[in-house]
Amino acid sequence: MVLAFVAMFGLMFGSFLNVCIYRLPRSQSIVMPRSHCVKCNHLITWYENIPVLSYIFLLGKCSVCKDKISLVYPIVEILTAVMAVLLYMFFGPSVKTVIYFVLFSSLIVATFIDFERQEIPDIITLPGIVLGLLTVVIYPELLGKGRMDAIVDSLIGILVGGGSLYAIGFLGEIVFKKEAMGGGDIKLLAMVGAFMGWELTLVTFFLAPIFGSLAGIIAKIKEGKELIPYGPYLSLAAFISLLCGRDIIRFMFPY
Repeated sequence: MVLAFVAMFGLMFGSFLNVCIYRLPRSQSIVMPRSHCVKCNHLITWYENIPVLSYIFLLGKCSVCKDKISLVYPIVEILTAVMAVLLYMFFGPSVKTVIYFVLFSSLIVATFIDFERQEIPDIITLPGIVLGLLTVVIYPELLGKGRMDAIVDSLIGILVGGGSLYAIGFLGEIVFKKEAMGGGDIKLLAMVGAFMGWELTLVTFFLAPIFGSLAGIIAKIKEGKELIPYGPYLSLAAFISLLCGRDIIRFMFPY
């Protein structure tokens, strides 16, 4: 029963994340105006705005102009619901669940903006870095340490997250003579480091290329693409690191 409620909350919050995904990169307010069709400006009624179900009932089309509604909308809603349920299952009804829900909601927004525009807005990552550090100052239990140790862990996490990708990008430019790592990715992993500390950030750093390489190979074969957005794979790796990172570290370094 509780998990069903959590899933419903995730679906509804995912609907709000869709607003952020569309409006933030266009420098539009995420509060006003009301949700509307981007083609004909039809104001979305409450029964047209029920997560997932409205998309199914409307057959993926605007009720007025019949323009297609992006499949991204139900995907984001379902993804947010799954994330919420998994966080609740791992951390229970706790402050940690709320904090990590905020973090990974931000990463979902960054992920889908990166998919669409190959960029990650600073309005997500820069305040996120500050928020992560402030959160650890106020609630050091997030990293399971005393306040000073947690603050140091968060600061090192920011440096490790941003610095590791910056180093890869710097070396990549020297070797390949072109940009190898976007600034948005660097700031995204720095934000992860602020919330999760340096150890799980390192796990994220080493996991992300696995997912990115697989996606890159598929994109190269199917569409001939040379470059792919990296933010989505950093976000996926961060989520896996949060849930399983300690187990991965113990497996890799049993002694």
